[in-house]
Amino acid sequence: MQTGAWIAIAVVVVLIVLLALYLWVTYNSLVTLRVRVEEAWSDITVQLKRRADLIPNLIETVKGYADHEKTVFEAVTTARAESLAATTPAEASAAENHMQQALKSIFAVAEAYPQLQASQNFLQLQADLVDTEDKIQASRRFYNGGVREFNTKIQVFPNNLFARRLGFGGREFFEVGNLAAISEPPRVQF
Repeated sequence: MQTGAWIAIAVVVVLIVLLALYLWVTYNSLVTLRVRVEEAWSDITVQLKRRADLIPNLIETVKGYADHEKTVFEAVTTARAESLAATTPAEASAAENHMQQALKSIFAVAEAYPQLQASQNFLQLQADLVDTEDKIQASRRFYNGGVREFNTKIQVFPNNLFARRLGFGGREFFEVGNLAAISEPPRVQF
């Protein structure tokens, strides 16, 4: 064989090795990003569950003072069930909108009862709920940042040529339709 043929074979082999190395590194980075997004979603679901666990205690506390507000309690209970049933970011976003409205309603009822506002149990539940709302917002930002990074990595050239074929599809952001509803955690003003 001539020297030129060996050089051509060596160039082809080097190109194949470089392509394989690029695919290997890119695949591993996509897997890492996907796992990070899944972990962030898990953090959100933990915080949503924590808030859902606080809701029955909140309802019982407020019920002791305002038992006649059945529609408000039913709305909160329905929103809680919807929140627990959500499995995708889109479902969780819809549930989050309903939950924020329901919590505003229950706190509006609570404002009409000064004895309730002075109740230590109610104050502790309120503090726990505000803390949980803050954690949900932080988890949401972390999740959406991971989704942005993951989706960008999938869509940039040349990754977009093979990412979907390797099983990497874009992820949904956890968006809330009514941003004003989550701009501040529900609070009761004394």
